[in-house]
Amino acid sequence: MLLFAISYLAGGLTLLSPCILPVLPFVFARAEASFWRGILPMLAGMAATFALVATLAAAGGGWVVTVNEIGRAAAVVVLVVLGLSLLSPVVATIVAAPFVALGIRLLPNHETGEVNVGGSLLLGVATGLLWAPCAGPVLGLVLTGAALNGANGRTTLLLVAYAAGATTSLAVAVLAGGRVLAVMKRSLGIGERIRQALGIAVLAGVVAIAFGFDTGALARLSYASTAGIEQSLLERFGASPAPVRQEGLALNDATVPAYQSRLPVEGALPALDGATAWLNSAPLTTQSLRGKVVLVDFWTYSCINCIRTLPYLRAWAETYREQGLVVIGVHSPEFAFEKKIDNVKGAIDRFGITYPVAVDNEFRIWRAFRNNYWPALYFVDAEGRIRHHQFGEGGYERSEEVIRELLAETAGHRPAQADEVAPHASGVEAPPDLAALRSGETYLGYAQATGFRSPQGLGMDQPRNYTIGDLAPNTWGLSGTWTIASDHAEAKAPDAALAYRFEARDLHLVLGPSADGRPVRFRVTLDGSPPGADHGADTNADGYGVIADTRLYQLVRQSGSVRVRRFEIRFLAPGAHAYAFTFG
Repeated sequence: MLLFAISYLAGGLTLLSPCILPVLPFVFARAEASFWRGILPMLAGMAATFALVATLAAAGGGWVVTVNEIGRAAAVVVLVVLGLSLLSPVVATIVAAPFVALGIRLLPNHETGEVNVGGSLLLGVATGLLWAPCAGPVLGLVLTGAALNGANGRTTLLLVAYAAGATTSLAVAVLAGGRVLAVMKRSLGIGERIRQALGIAVLAGVVAIAFGFDTGALARLSYASTAGIEQSLLERFGASPAPVRQEGLALNDATVPAYQSRLPVEGALPALDGATAWLNSAPLTTQSLRGKVVLVDFWTYSCINCIRTLPYLRAWAETYREQGLVVIGVHSPEFAFEKKIDNVKGAIDRFGITYPVAVDNEFRIWRAFRNNYWPALYFVDAEGRIRHHQFGEGGYERSEEVIRELLAETAGHRPAQADEVAPHASGVEAPPDLAALRSGETYLGYAQATGFRSPQGLGMDQPRNYTIGDLAPNTWGLSGTWTIASDHAEAKAPDAALAYRFEARDLHLVLGPSADGRPVRFRVTLDGSPPGADHGADTNADGYGVIADTRLYQLVRQSGSVRVRRFEIRFLAPGAHAYAFTFG
């Protein structure tokens, strides 16, 4: 129930965000209408359409995106009719001629100002198809849960709550705006000018949406303006990372340890029986782990943040094994290729992982922990209780303190003073240069793509010839023939290239070979020249490398001062798959 309330509040915050600007003219076009006949049906249609499309898009795949794009195009046409018709009665008559039935239902009568309920609902549906709400932490949490658990009634209700919050704030704004417009018309006698101004505003909103401003620059501004408020809501009222129910412990005086850590109890260790397979170990159970301190790490092998955590996990597993620590990796895949057992085995060998790994392809263990992060570390005491968690990379000093506290609690004495582990981390496992990091993770599949700047636009599931064009910082483009799928882009011809303008010490790219497994050679350049001393672990000084398997490749590590650079990778044969950029 709490998450529904938070979703409603987060939806209400969208009124404070720039991304709502293209929608406002359509809403204010009904400001003078009756609330019950003009405003409420429009807002209801908007909320219902958004909730339906967002639910399907979270779990439906590329066909939903295609259908929604068609719906957006149709909605743009409908709203152009509205905008032109608001400019003058003469224009309304001309424009409405081919759409008589639609015009009569959609447009207010110029003489009486009366509106039709069906027209208001249709306007709301059109607006809902165009509405791209600010994707802050709350909406991201809802959509991530839908993607992992599938579309269900709870997902739809959460999206309805989010949309209801937004429409509530819009209703308040339009009611207030309607009163302001009425006063202006009475006192200034400029009713027709107000109508024309609204028409111009509607057309400006249509242009903004048609050119993608609602999902581009305005969405990024919106995230910056409201994400902090939403995140504070989640942190203050969000659900616990694991079940909070705590079973009573039947301990007598003889078994109570002399030392008791002050770490809180966050929940009980969930069952581990949802794994698809176990690697490096026979299947482990909560019963078999009783008496051991357990560290559970949720990871996936192409995740750069997970990779940079591995040196510490290996060191802790080795250092504290004899004292009773068991480290368990739970591999929960982000991309489809990470579900292949052989790929996971190859990653385990490549990273030198010797502790047990549960392959969680169905996200059953993930859901049992109510987890939402890669990486996520859960620290479990000898009684099977979760006592601490760490989300994201970092926090290594505190994590090791927790391990030693729980081991000492099991042994019955205070933790002894000891030096912290200092693992050697090189190549892709080395920690990031956070002071110089100005670029963020960027997906290349159309389902989550951001920052795409090729003039031809983002195609979906069909070959298209691209040119890169001018790139601003943190944008990317393609040249040559590519097919963009939901989670990756595939080079369809030799000499296809991918460019990114970035600012970070390290540039990584998740890449895979051709569909039939043939390796693909490539060459990297920085600002049009071979990288030289700035080459990554998977390229040489001349920029050459080979995609032999699907994984994260380190292509650039700048050896000197970090500045904005133009990266380009050119594939010398067709078939390469590119998934996501990450930086360090």
